[in-house]
Amino acid sequence: MNKNYFSIGELSELQGISRQTLIYYDKIDLFKPAHIDPLTGYRYYDVNQIDYLDTICIMKRIGFSLQQIKDQLQNFTLDRSITALKHQQQHITRQIELLQTIKSRVDQRIGLLENALNEDALNSITISDTSTCTLLVHPVEAPYSLEKVSVATKTLFVNAFKQKLPIYYQSGVIVPYQRIIQKEYTMANTVFTPIEDGLNHKAILVIPSGRCVIAYHCGDYLSIGSTYEKILKYCNHHGLTIISDSYEFCINDYLSSSDETEFITKIMFYIAS
Repeated sequence: MNKNYFSIGELSELQGISRQTLIYYDKIDLFKPAHIDPLTGYRYYDVNQIDYLDTICIMKRIGFSLQQIKDQLQNFTLDRSITALKHQQQHITRQIELLQTIKSRVDQRIGLLENALNEDALNSITISDTSTCTLLVHPVEAPYSLEKVSVATKTLFVNAFKQKLPIYYQSGVIVPYQRIIQKEYTMANTVFTPIEDGLNHKAILVIPSGRCVIAYHCGDYLSIGSTYEKILKYCNHHGLTIISDSYEFCINDYLSSSDETEFITKIMFYIAS
């Protein structure tokens, strides 16, 4: 074979891409060998094709799809290259913004989990002045069972992802105070996830700043009634009047632990000043 030809193995090693990738590029008519031996079926590439393959590899690294690369190289001009690169620049900018948002959500969740290790907070009931909080909400269907809560939570997140809403990766529920009194501790009527402030959406609920009683339930969700009993007893003992439904924020759940004994739920009621 002419010394100006490379075998598929030689070109694979030279370019740092797999033989399978070169075969696939041939199959989709993106980068075809200069010669195929009719007896052996071996593929050979001309030395002049190296620059062309470099262009494909660089465009792929920039983020172009194989179809976009194929379309671009069919009519390769300076003007078309500038236009294509500007479009890709805009796409990269959007991806950076998305990744920055995702990073902030991951940072927030790490903070929640690290704060959850504060044993003093976990083992006490506190009174705190809270700030406003914006929630994306979804109703729970009757009979308000845990299964219905799970379905509502799934629907909430699916809809949020489809609409690309700036939610935080945390779930929660609202349990009517009257149900707490009736010891129906797990019968939530609304599920929620915190979301960025200032968003105009029909499913937004802004809970106000105010004075709250806060406790953390550690353990599986079915045992959450024991913590509610402690809260009610605490409020009764200190003459505190609860004026809201219960807001439960999942701090540590199935997203970060498979051991239900490690689950942590923040319970919050507003109280009269």
